[in-house]
Amino acid sequence: MEKTLRVAIIGQGRSGRDIHGKHLLTDTARFTIVAVADELAERRERAAREYGCEAYAGYEQLLSRRDIDLVINASFSHQHGRITTDLLRHGFNVLVEKPAAGSPEELDDMIEAARGSGRMLAIFQQSRFAPYFEKVQQILRSGVLGRPVQISIAFNGFARRWDWQCCQDMNGGSLFNTGPHPLDQALRLLDYPGVPQVVCRMDRANTFGDAEDYVKLILTAPDRPLIDLEISSCDAYPDCTYRIQATRGGLKGTMTRIDWRWYSEVEAPAQSLTRHPLSTPEGLPAYCGEKLVWIEESWQSPDARVFSYGTRRLYDTVYDHLVHGAPLVVTP
Repeated sequence: MEKTLRVAIIGQGRSGRDIHGKHLLTDTARFTIVAVADELAERRERAAREYGCEAYAGYEQLLSRRDIDLVINASFSHQHGRITTDLLRHGFNVLVEKPAAGSPEELDDMIEAARGSGRMLAIFQQSRFAPYFEKVQQILRSGVLGRPVQISIAFNGFARRWDWQCCQDMNGGSLFNTGPHPLDQALRLLDYPGVPQVVCRMDRANTFGDAEDYVKLILTAPDRPLIDLEISSCDAYPDCTYRIQATRGGLKGTMTRIDWRWYSEVEAPAQSLTRHPLSTPEGLPAYCGEKLVWIEESWQSPDARVFSYGTRRLYDTVYDHLVHGAPLVVTP
């Protein structure tokens, strides 16, 4: 019989309750929620009813407990680094929501705390396991598209936002809030061991706070495709999550459907460079054109619950690490 991990959740907002709590209630053979912490009394009372657990006003009340195998830090974004570091130093394994930290230095402190205590520091980067992203990776690895020249990723829509997630002092804004998902995917596709060149443009379009809700991020590296990453709340015509331009074809896709096509090299007309003007058989000026035979395929997500699928896969890796000693897949 598999071990059941005893879990505490910090925060009972949209992430703590609607993502983590919701998932853990579907996986009770491996996880049981024994405690939550939230400053709002009504959320504590609801958690106690829904999970049958202890409920605390602050995470500090968890620190003396020694019966907790995993703490999920779904607090406010600007609290992630400080609370996680404190938990690690007190000997807890921690799964922290994104953004993991507000700066590289803060994340370095978290990593050092994990090393010093010998505990796990994991980051909730579940979109790495999204079915559509796994399919994009599979298609690129197959080589049918040839060499990718540009990979465009767009997590766009049209929306206005007025909650704490649009405040800079709370680590809000599209780059911290939404950005970890597409940026993690972009870095996986770039597959560059060094630090890429980065160009970034941010703007405030529809938000009521002082943080950005438009981000354009360009990543380049030697012998790698250009990555064009966009997160926009002022795109009234969002169509593709992914668009790939490559030497033998291309791809376009959303989170539920992907289409890709490439030309048949076997059936392509034989061509060679000529510096002479092209002419028709009648001797008239001709344009450099040819007819290529295209091969097309499409994919539909087998699981309409794209988000919950990635959540389950991420929790699989955390459980395997804590119980079976498997390496973490998403590392700090």
